[in-house]
Amino acid sequence: MTVNRPRGTRDFLPANTSRRRYVESIMRDVARNWGYSEVITPTFEHLDLFTLKSGEGIVGELYNFMDKGGRAMTLRPELTAPVMRMYVNELQALPKPLKLFYFENCFRYERPQKGRFREFWQFGVELIGTNKPDSDAEVIALANAMLKAAGIKGDLKIGNLAVIRTILQELDPETVSKIMRLVDKKEYEGLESLLEEIDAGEALRSNLFRLIKLEGKGILPQVKEIVGNIPELESFEKTLELLDAYGVEYSLDFGIARGLDYYTGMVFEVYGEGLGAQKQVCGGGSYQLIQLFGGGDVPSTGFGIGFDRIMEICELEPEEPKKLVLVSKPATHLEAVKLANKLREYVPVYVDLMERNFKAQLSFANNINADYVVIVGEKEIEAGKLTLKDMESGEQDSLTLEEVIGKVSRQ
Repeated sequence: MTVNRPRGTRDFLPANTSRRRYVESIMRDVARNWGYSEVITPTFEHLDLFTLKSGEGIVGELYNFMDKGGRAMTLRPELTAPVMRMYVNELQALPKPLKLFYFENCFRYERPQKGRFREFWQFGVELIGTNKPDSDAEVIALANAMLKAAGIKGDLKIGNLAVIRTILQELDPETVSKIMRLVDKKEYEGLESLLEEIDAGEALRSNLFRLIKLEGKGILPQVKEIVGNIPELESFEKTLELLDAYGVEYSLDFGIARGLDYYTGMVFEVYGEGLGAQKQVCGGGSYQLIQLFGGGDVPSTGFGIGFDRIMEICELEPEEPKKLVLVSKPATHLEAVKLANKLREYVPVYVDLMERNFKAQLSFANNINADYVVIVGEKEIEAGKLTLKDMESGEQDSLTLEEVIGKVSRQ
């Protein structure tokens, strides 16, 4: 019986895995260089963790189950909530701000399509304990730096939900949530219908549509005409000044809403070049979640990068290490194994595991595109030397082990 992989999942073959690990390592290095520490949370969590954050409606999108103790559990659909839960459980006493990052697989039970899988990978950052302009600017600049290091080009757009909420401040929270979700999806016809349904005033309607359609770099004077010079805009301007100091290219878009109630102020999204309709590769902002999970009133700022999407357009390729094959005869095989142990400190080494004859071992070296073959025969052992063959040029040299190491490790 043939068992296929589950729908919405993928097998990553050696070349693809090597490429993904290479890009991961680049992004990890950037996060560490900015002072962020990596954390790992469980693959499954209590279902309540995600219904508290996103509401009961999310259950239909989850791989949820009852464990043998009758507890409602789920495979994690994202990583912000688990990190906030970790903070409440174990990290509250640490000095602020806490600078954390993660790279893990997540799971959603949804219809697989291009760029969307039931198992996917997310790279994310959480800066916990401050809501100052500097924290917002650093998180955006870090996201920009990570994507740039991975060779991703795209448009960075920044908004501020406090500005939209100023216009909607007289509406009830449930209605505001509905409006924000429609704005996030850019469903303007649905937004018009909802505003008519609640009998929104002409000023509110006009100001809201003017605001959410504002895009560009120098639009803050127009925003101030709509909402006035509110304190949130003053803080937002400082964030933008800091981004200019970081050298980050961006445009403003007050139609970005992120669609989730816990976002409080600055929000941003990055749209990658070379992708189709599903082109968002990064999104984040400032938010309040910790209080929801039993912690204090602690502000946070963070983002998530859709790793699978960036791999669709990432052109970086790892530099493959040189491959060396040791070719021996039955009488010299044990000596070849000993030599392999020494050579593996410098270069990937293959020894025969299938009792192939001499010719078949050379053929294997050719088939795997080995860079070098080292022949370990009786004559070589007697002379205290090895025959090194360059598989590209065909040249052969009789060398000592130290000379072989020196040659292959310099390449």
